[in-house]
Amino acid sequence: MATKLLALACIRNESYGNLSPRPHYPSMPKYPKGVSAEETANVESSMSKAKAMYAVMGMTCSACAGSVEKAIKRLPGIHDAVVDVLNNRALVLFYPSFVNEETIRETIEDVGFQATLIQDETSDKSTQLCRIGINGMTCTTCSTTVEKALQAIPGVQNVRVALATEAAEVHYDPKILNYNQILAAIEDTGFEATLISTGEDMSKIHLQVDGIRTDHSMRMIENSLQALPGVHGIGVDSGVHKIAISYKPDMTGPRNFMKVIESTGSGRFKARIFPEGGGGRENLKQEEIKQYYRSFLWSLVFTIPVFLTSMVFMYIPGIKHGLDTKIVNMLTIGEIIRWVLSTPVQFIIGRRFYTGSYKALRHGSANMDVLIALGTNTAYFYSVYSVLRAATAPHFEGTDFFETSSMLISFILLGKYLEVLAKGKTSEAIAKLMDLAPETATLLTLDEDGNVISEEEIDSRLIQRNDVIKIIPGAKVASDGYVLWGQSHVNESMITGEARPVAKRKGDTVIGGTVNENGVLHIKATRVGSESALAQIVRLVESAQMAKAPVQKFADRISKYFVPLVIILSFSTWLAWFLAGKFHGYPESWIPSSMDSFQLALQFGISVMVIACPCALGLATPTAVMVGTGVGASQGVLIKGGQALESAHKVNCIVFDKTGTLTVGKPVVVNTKLFKNMVLRDFYELIAATEANSEHPLAKAIVEYAKKFREDEDNPLWPEAHDFISITGHGVKATVHNKETMVGNKSLMLDNNIDIPPDAEEMLAETEGMAQTGILVSIDGELTGVLAISDPLKPGAHEVISILKSMQVRSIVVTGDNWGTAKSIANEVGIEDVIAEAKPEQKAEKVKELQASGYTVAMVGDGINDSPALVAADVGMAIGAGTDIAIEAADIVLMKSNLEDVITAIDLSRKTFSRIRLNYIWALGYNLLGIPVAAGALFPTTGFRLPPWIAGAAMAASSVSVVCCSLLLKYYKRPKKLNNLEIRGIMIE
Repeated sequence: MATKLLALACIRNESYGNLSPRPHYPSMPKYPKGVSAEETANVESSMSKAKAMYAVMGMTCSACAGSVEKAIKRLPGIHDAVVDVLNNRALVLFYPSFVNEETIRETIEDVGFQATLIQDETSDKSTQLCRIGINGMTCTTCSTTVEKALQAIPGVQNVRVALATEAAEVHYDPKILNYNQILAAIEDTGFEATLISTGEDMSKIHLQVDGIRTDHSMRMIENSLQALPGVHGIGVDSGVHKIAISYKPDMTGPRNFMKVIESTGSGRFKARIFPEGGGGRENLKQEEIKQYYRSFLWSLVFTIPVFLTSMVFMYIPGIKHGLDTKIVNMLTIGEIIRWVLSTPVQFIIGRRFYTGSYKALRHGSANMDVLIALGTNTAYFYSVYSVLRAATAPHFEGTDFFETSSMLISFILLGKYLEVLAKGKTSEAIAKLMDLAPETATLLTLDEDGNVISEEEIDSRLIQRNDVIKIIPGAKVASDGYVLWGQSHVNESMITGEARPVAKRKGDTVIGGTVNENGVLHIKATRVGSESALAQIVRLVESAQMAKAPVQKFADRISKYFVPLVIILSFSTWLAWFLAGKFHGYPESWIPSSMDSFQLALQFGISVMVIACPCALGLATPTAVMVGTGVGASQGVLIKGGQALESAHKVNCIVFDKTGTLTVGKPVVVNTKLFKNMVLRDFYELIAATEANSEHPLAKAIVEYAKKFREDEDNPLWPEAHDFISITGHGVKATVHNKETMVGNKSLMLDNNIDIPPDAEEMLAETEGMAQTGILVSIDGELTGVLAISDPLKPGAHEVISILKSMQVRSIVVTGDNWGTAKSIANEVGIEDVIAEAKPEQKAEKVKELQASGYTVAMVGDGINDSPALVAADVGMAIGAGTDIAIEAADIVLMKSNLEDVITAIDLSRKTFSRIRLNYIWALGYNLLGIPVAAGALFPTTGFRLPPWIAGAAMAASSVSVVCCSLLLKYYKRPKKLNNLEIRGIMIE
């Protein structure tokens, strides 16, 4: 028993708060300790933060790390502190004006651990991130070409190019190169490149300046803005008087820029937000859609007459006679009309295919443009040859294929138009997230006493840190922040997927984009622009959609050889049919009356060339991943990329942490038994005074319970505790009101020679049997009472484990808690396999053991001590209410902190991956069936042949069908079995 309680005392629980834990959001504000929340933003905006890394020796468990973290955070001017017990390190973010590195080091040593400052550990950041939009990519060959070109640049560390999102994510060393060189390298490969963002902490705004007459005025404004602290970069477009400003939102903001601009020219200049967001990615996407639409319409203008003259009017006697009228020798009016009309389609409207082919071939690769250019040129130039020969030879009756080239281009343009339309819909999840931010906000001006002086409606993009914003009922919260005044309920489902409205009162945090339901709130903006929760979720989803799933490598490998192989097959088809015709390998009756054997062979060859579609293969995986991750985000399941999505569908074993994962994560006192005559209020006052200095979650539960006996006070002051000692793994002792008080486990009592009566032993056994923890209390050397502390199970935990069993997924509990409590909790939820009293590294080892046994393992946890196991697992799932470290280490974040989302994540990944398989089957099956048919495999037996323009239409339809197949994932519904659990979850407080 002593050993079990000793192990229990070394568990650190990171999940505090109410019984139903509040979800963790990626960017909830953290205030410097020692500075009030209201003053925080002033401190943060006026001073720069510093980082310091310390080596901390002597820590043995997460409770040790907790005590170090607590001590550091008590110092004034500490923004944040993270203590890593596994690597014996502490990372501290602080304000140098309030505290210095030596003070922090001394504080760590005062807690009882040896601390050494690690020099230059964090100051030398050698990696910068930039995101770039790339226009003009058509298939995986294009994206591979760009990727290779970027990887060849010195200083580039990592590159991801996504065909579906038409974007690149580049990690590079800013000391060696800058993003302009990266843009130039992409342009050099033949694609249009647009910078989306640089760095992960930068916001960007586009302003239009009215009143500028000369370039000198623009340069003057640029210099004035450059002098502002926090401005990172300025881009100027003199033609439309536009200024693009990259800045750090914690140091400055757009209203500051406007003031500077308007003061620079003595009131002559006026600044406003550039219309339509300054021509961002969405505008570029819309422009691309319009371009394809215009090109398609223009191609129809020329192609329809070509089609009519070659395939319809030839059956109308009067018109046929006119078209067949000869001008020179055998040259007819119909041939001249078709030549004239198809030429603009081939060289003006189809110019994009020539430029695309040239750029691809220049870099030693071949893409879809090469196939289209070869096919249409073959048809067009053979037709030109036929027309010229007819004009010069008195007896030559040739057939032209002008309708083939023009109709091919028209159908391919239609396909590309439909494809970009469909691809735009795959990223609707991100667009919907970005649309959550309200367009306007009500800015309040307060006096020194906090009274409202004035209200002003502003564009929400002009909100800066420190602003006080008024949120009326039914309005969207305009920015991340905390409540200064008012009470209300806020619907956060659009961010977290949690349907239940969350109560908000003074001091509570709110997230931008959520909806205020009933009361009026005044909130103070703490995180704006790129720092907001919404922006970070969007960035996470965008990054997930950039990441390639391992299965994508299959398409990438095929794409290297696909186009050259198709060209060889096309040439072989033409040669085989041509030679067969020349040497009478088939009856002459097979040859249509309007052509000869050479023309028949040529049609087969062109059909093979244009029916093969590398696009469908390239889009099979990324479009499904895009839709899947977007749907996950809308359900409160953030999936960090294709790798996580692919691994999750194979999961057949899940390792659960206990505290904060299977249980609510908030221990509460459920029973008290006294063995001496004593007033319960006095008893708890002594315990609370003793435990108030402890960081242990059980201590917090006791202090919280003791407050119930002091209901007349909001924050009761406990009596002073003298000679306080924390005995790691055992408990605490101190002298309160001249009484020596000890609170801890059985080992603590035995070590201090305190007798434990049979009644107390019996109660300890009962509590452990009920999955509770027993805490013993002695006063002046005598055992006075026993407390039973329980951490209740999460609603629906048993049902979730049952559903997982039905899905053929094995469940295991791995916890640092004692064996009795762990087994009891496991029995309650229906899990047979239990590992208890496990240290963080032992959790990771258990995961590796299961992997070695052939399992694909998912780890579900919420604390710092779960991070090694989350990283070791095939799929790490972090409970959203957990710690930043756990969320960073995980592959999937469950925003609602609900266990049923584990099932949603696995089910969604299975559905997504089955969609990817279906896409591949369709894309490969289409090519495997289409190429032989186009090559004339059915012609000898059925007389069926595929004209090149129909082959082109089929090729265009294949990529559209793959994208549409992926889009069906948008209608994903989580398993019906979970609906009842959600209803139960709402009913339970």
